[in-house]
Amino acid sequence: MGASASGAGQDADEEARRRLDAYVYLSAPERLEHVAIMRVFCGTLLADLAVPDIMAKLRQSSGSAAGLDADTLTVRLEQLVNWGNLLRSSHTVKASSISEYQRSRSRYQLSKLGERIQRDADGVLAEADAAREVSNELLALVERGLRELAGLVTAPGGIEPQAGLERVSTLFVQFTEFADSIRDFYAYLGQVLSRYDLDSAEYQGFKELLLDYVEAITEDVAFRAPRISEALDTLWPHIPALLVRLDAHAQGLTGLSGLSAQSESRTEIRVQRSRGRELADWEGLRGWFRDTDGQGSQVDQLRDATLRALQSLLANAKRMLRSATGEMSRRKDLLRLARWFEEAAPQDAHDIAVAAFGLYGARHLGIPPAADEVVPAYTSWWTGPVVEVPVALRERGSRAQRGRASSVEDHSAQKERLREAARERAAARAAAADELRSASGRFADVRLTSAALGLLLELLATALGNAQLRRLADRDGEGEGEGEGTAGFVLDAARGEDAELGIRLTVIRTAGARTVLYSADGDLLLDDLELDISRTAAAVDGEAAGDEAEVSVS
Repeated sequence: MGASASGAGQDADEEARRRLDAYVYLSAPERLEHVAIMRVFCGTLLADLAVPDIMAKLRQSSGSAAGLDADTLTVRLEQLVNWGNLLRSSHTVKASSISEYQRSRSRYQLSKLGERIQRDADGVLAEADAAREVSNELLALVERGLRELAGLVTAPGGIEPQAGLERVSTLFVQFTEFADSIRDFYAYLGQVLSRYDLDSAEYQGFKELLLDYVEAITEDVAFRAPRISEALDTLWPHIPALLVRLDAHAQGLTGLSGLSAQSESRTEIRVQRSRGRELADWEGLRGWFRDTDGQGSQVDQLRDATLRALQSLLANAKRMLRSATGEMSRRKDLLRLARWFEEAAPQDAHDIAVAAFGLYGARHLGIPPAADEVVPAYTSWWTGPVVEVPVALRERGSRAQRGRASSVEDHSAQKERLREAARERAAARAAAADELRSASGRFADVRLTSAALGLLLELLATALGNAQLRRLADRDGEGEGEGEGTAGFVLDAARGEDAELGIRLTVIRTAGARTVLYSADGDLLLDDLELDISRTAAAVDGEAAGDEAEVSVS
């Protein structure tokens, strides 16, 4: 099983390679001559031509192959035979002389594959960039044909085979033409809207095309798609029986497949049926108007393509609005620059690149190779010898020679400035502490400085944070009855101090007390609070020790 499957796969690959070889003449260096020769054969039906006949027809065309001599033309014909585009004719040659026989003994005729490829190539060369109109009227004929066919198939007795064959063939010819025109038109539309050099006149024309022509197409398709799907739903159960009946009435070329099966020859004869004679054709027709495989129908893709076209139109509109403010497209300028590059000499091209983009030539790092290596100037860096790059240049881009480490920078001046600033702040806080101690008990008579008020608020915040609030009942009202006593609050341990400055603040809660602090920054009113500022115990002990030292020294 594995060996047979592998052999079948190799045969399929070989067949695909043989067919693709028939396209080689379109990309060969002599492709224009090959195309001219193939056009001579495509202009005849079932005719074999000799070299003199082909030369005469080529001279009438006055193309690039008109000047070919007999030997060169024979070489071109043999190449086309090897690629599978032409076949050697087996017709008997009738000649009146030996010279005529030598000229006419090699006769060629067109292969089916070569005719198909040349026909497609001529279509691409003639109409690849043309805007193809959509055969929108065919969609109405497809709808009408499906409805009539459904009515005849579901009627008692069914449809006559010949009438059914005519209607099926006509229906699929109309649908194929419509689908091909839709595909070609939207391919052209996408090619045009992808341009960014549309001027106002072109933009106006394509805007009207989208708003009118494309809108008419999408609306017509959206209107008729449900009707066609409904007719196909009615017709679908009867399609297998209809196809069997049509095959029984007109077998066509299907009998060739049976002959190839009975023949001992290895050549398999494959028959391409007319559109509509296979169930796959009907499945494709149904999938065009309805989502049958979960990937969306062609109608959905048509709607999405229209939306993308409108988005491209809006992008061009934005570009034109920007161009009105000076941000114009530079496509034409870039095309002119590209033409200059193509026509310039190598040195002139370098100068143009420098002037246009500021792209100077590559600078060599200046690292010489080893002494025993001689590298020519034309050697590419990609294939040239590797040169070791120093770490300093590779990581830091520095060419400086690395020597001894420099001495440590002296920061003594910065340190001295920082120490002086710290001393000034300490002196300012000590002066503020002395000011608060001197103002204790007479805050109403003095105006504090900003530093003193700041220190006082700092001590007050610390004191209130350390305080414990306790509620006490007034003992005087105990014997007068329940609920008649008064209650109050006591602040326990409401103290804040700064050991470094030797200052302590005690906060006492007294009902009805009002303490007002006047300062340069404003006045502070404290209700039910009294403040007492004193020295800390350590500060008192230090002053006493200092006094004793002075007495002993004296």
